[in-house]
Amino acid sequence: MNPDDDHSRWSGGQMGLPDLLRGHRLTAGLTQAELAGRAGIGVRTVRDVERGRSSRPQRTTVELLATALGLVGAARSTFVAAARHVPTPRYPESESLLHVGPDGMVRPTTLPPAPELIGRERDVAELVGMLTSEVTARLVSLVGLAGVGKTALALSASHAAAGHFPGGVAGVLTGEGTDVAELLAASAAVFGAARLPELATRLAGQPALLLVDAVERAPGTVAEAVHQLATVVPSLRVLVTGRHPVGLRGERVRPVAPLDTPSPDRDEAGPVVLARFPAVALFIARLKLVRPNPPTAAELPALARLVRRLGGLPLAIELMAARGRILDLNELLDRYGDRVLDLATFSGAAERPGWSAADPGPTQRTPAAVVETLRDAVATSYLLLTLQERAALRRLATFGNRWSVKLAEEMLGVGAEPAGTLLVVDPVALLDRLRELGLLSIRGVGPFRFRLLDAVREFAVEQAAGAGELTVARRHHARVMARLVAETAPYLVGADLTAAVHRLDDVGGDISSALAHAAVDEPVTALGLAAGLVRWWRFRGRDVAGRQWLRRLLADPRTADVAPVQRAWALLGVARLAAEHGAGAEELPAARAALAALQSAGDVAGELEARTVLGRLFTGTGDHDEARGQAEAVLALATRHGRIRDMTVAQNNLAWHGIRVGDLATARRRLAAADRLAAQCGEQRLRVLAMANLAEVTRLEGRYDVAVDQGRRTLAALTALGDPGHHRRVLGTVGLALALDDRVAEAAEVLAELRPGGPAAGLSWMPADGICGLIEGTLALRRGDRELAAEWFAVAAEAGANGQDRRDLVEALVGLAASTADPSVLDRLDEICRVSGIRLLPPEVEALAAVARRP
Repeated sequence: MNPDDDHSRWSGGQMGLPDLLRGHRLTAGLTQAELAGRAGIGVRTVRDVERGRSSRPQRTTVELLATALGLVGAARSTFVAAARHVPTPRYPESESLLHVGPDGMVRPTTLPPAPELIGRERDVAELVGMLTSEVTARLVSLVGLAGVGKTALALSASHAAAGHFPGGVAGVLTGEGTDVAELLAASAAVFGAARLPELATRLAGQPALLLVDAVERAPGTVAEAVHQLATVVPSLRVLVTGRHPVGLRGERVRPVAPLDTPSPDRDEAGPVVLARFPAVALFIARLKLVRPNPPTAAELPALARLVRRLGGLPLAIELMAARGRILDLNELLDRYGDRVLDLATFSGAAERPGWSAADPGPTQRTPAAVVETLRDAVATSYLLLTLQERAALRRLATFGNRWSVKLAEEMLGVGAEPAGTLLVVDPVALLDRLRELGLLSIRGVGPFRFRLLDAVREFAVEQAAGAGELTVARRHHARVMARLVAETAPYLVGADLTAAVHRLDDVGGDISSALAHAAVDEPVTALGLAAGLVRWWRFRGRDVAGRQWLRRLLADPRTADVAPVQRAWALLGVARLAAEHGAGAEELPAARAALAALQSAGDVAGELEARTVLGRLFTGTGDHDEARGQAEAVLALATRHGRIRDMTVAQNNLAWHGIRVGDLATARRRLAAADRLAAQCGEQRLRVLAMANLAEVTRLEGRYDVAVDQGRRTLAALTALGDPGHHRRVLGTVGLALALDDRVAEAAEVLAELRPGGPAAGLSWMPADGICGLIEGTLALRRGDRELAAEWFAVAAEAGANGQDRRDLVEALVGLAASTADPSVLDRLDEICRVSGIRLLPPEVEALAAVARRP
């Protein structure tokens, strides 16, 4: 046979029936006996046809053989025509199989059409680059779990790269029990050569690409065959797919990761945001095939959770979406959300839609397709690990989210096995091995970039539970997370606050699971963990839940004997969090007890913290003299010990007391000192808080335009720092200044943000009705609508009566007095000022004088 007359084994060239039959059989992974059994004919008939002893077999026999081989389309026509010796076209009519190279020449391609991929554009581009680069290894392996889309990616990249391979692009599907000779023969045949030496002659040094699919079916065979191919045909590049690498020297392994899924904080996002995640886009596309309507708004959270539970595995997503014909997405989540490991997948032809190296057209699922569950697919890769690697994987499975190399080292480097033995595993080598097998996902460039696929993690947890290791592993996980929090907590104050908060955000899910487990299993560990989270909880608006955790753990009899200092810090945490939601009065005894214990222990940092917390609690109860006294004590103690940051906090707090009573000159001096000290200790957040207080001083002085400018710059700085806690108070300062400056439209925009349900609602001590009432009342009074202004100022006064800042109440009463002739308002105002020591400011005095002048 002249190789020049036969450009492609499967592209319609004039190849005899014996070679065609043998090539198709080997590609399908069948023995002669298996093919005969499937076709319902004698094995001798198959043998005679392959050996050319049957020059013109019966048409019925040929049709039976074609059916048994699963041939359709152009491949079937070619096969039947070869039996009749009828000429057939050189290339099939399918346009997707013809590739034109940069030189304008048509390249023969004997692969199924490239499937439609979603979310794999970058993967395809990178793989094409690997295949066509001059420096790339001649063997590239795509590895990953069953159903992750290795074959689809390989087909798409092979088609995309076909123009760079003038020798052609072809593929073979590895069969169970395939031997080296058969695989080599099939590899030569798809390029139109009878034997391996002829393939080298046929290519004549031209680059060609061979795709070998499903390597895991015969790994030893593939390794030896690829080695021989590389030796005899140096211009041939080989792309293989499988659940593990081939293992040859110089092999370049590229794991195929699942599709990106939404993080839990995106579950409530809208359809546009969710559709940007490839896993969601694939689910929606496949759902469209079985039902006409897209997911409803009520189904979107379930959709996000479903694709995350499915681990972003394309085949699992397609199988789940197919069930959408009967069930809506909430029903799918309820029914299958906890049973994704039992979701049935297919190996063989069903896993490779359209795949048949002997047939460029689409194929149907054949009886050879083997049904397996997702658990089976994971188990196959799990068994490729050594016993020690499996034990390490089981321990790493206690991480529910992303983790770092350091955390992995801590989980693996300390004996947590039931027998107390050490797990001596190089974590770097282990992570690389898990990545090679497609069990591990690596996203981003930060430290917390490693994550086990959900299906892998759940399988490993099952294995750990079966081995009796799970409780001990979770206890060890809680200790690891407690150490991480203890190491991070000191940085939750100071210049590194934002980075520290984000660090805990990255492991928030694991912190929660560790705390939940330790609270039951080891409450002393849980108490230490919770005490270190106080500032993070406060910063993230989780003060109520955090306080509940600490109270529960402090009440647990098993924590009664913890060190007094540790218990004191936990009590301070309870008090600090209580102040955030107006429950500080309940925790005054706890804060006083903590102060006494820390003073007794000589813990200066603890005493400063306790006095600062007490100052906040006294402010919340309206005992401003006690609050100011604690701030003065903090300033004195911090100055004595040279603790600049605590001096800064004290100056800021004392400035606030100056603002409250109307001593604006003293407040300005203290804020200047606070700014200088904050710059000295390098803490931008304290400088921004001083800026916030300065904007309020400027407003109270009556310089409204300057106050607006200062307030807006403060808001921008707070946003950059990621601090929502003071945002609303500063926004209120800006809104009031705008209203007093008659900038109505801008004030209305601020009101929209401040109202309940708006972006800035619920982030300060003063209820939303209070600050909004002040702004609305001011706007109405400036318009001359005293009746409406009185209604709004009454709302603000009622809210201010329950608030911590008497200055807000005074402003509301001044506005109410200016809006109504009720003398009782002036009496109440006088009483508030007398009790709290607040002095009326010049603009307020002028407003009341105008009331007195009214007829």
